[in-house]
Amino acid sequence: MSIPVALTINGRRHALVLDDPRVTLLDLLRERLDLTGTKKGCDRGQCGACTVLLDGRRVNACLALAVSHDGADIVTIEGLAESCGLEPGQLHPVQSAFIDHDAFQCGFCTPGQIMSAVGLLREARSDPNLDDDPERVRELMSGNLCRCGAYLGITEAILDASARLRDAGAEA
Repeated sequence: MSIPVALTINGRRHALVLDDPRVTLLDLLRERLDLTGTKKGCDRGQCGACTVLLDGRRVNACLALAVSHDGADIVTIEGLAESCGLEPGQLHPVQSAFIDHDAFQCGFCTPGQIMSAVGLLREARSDPNLDDDPERVRELMSGNLCRCGAYLGITEAILDASARLRDAGAEA
């Protein structure tokens, strides 16, 4: 059975044919499109390492069937900066904040953490209390696990990125 699927990934349209309707978005990204920044952690939706933005919302790619998202717009860590209109080679403000706050150790979970943080900032842009509430950030990021325990740096990075974006009048 061949199933045609059209997806826009990191601003580029992909017309694909799936041989199996059970192919996850994660496997499609990693195995068919060589976008390996999206990590396969638990493959059960429990760790957040596979977080991508699907039509602007954060989702666990391991739980999303590719066939269910025909026509969707997907952003992965590889296309994050360009998706916000930044030049190639520039970092998204959340990526910069992660570096500035040492918000990673081994780095395995970092792409998912960053994508989830960008989604969180987009979802919470109407929440004026986010900038001053580390507990709220930790709660909203609870779907992303870090085995190294870099949570303090991750929280600080998200709060800093939120303030940077607010001060610049920009969206995540």
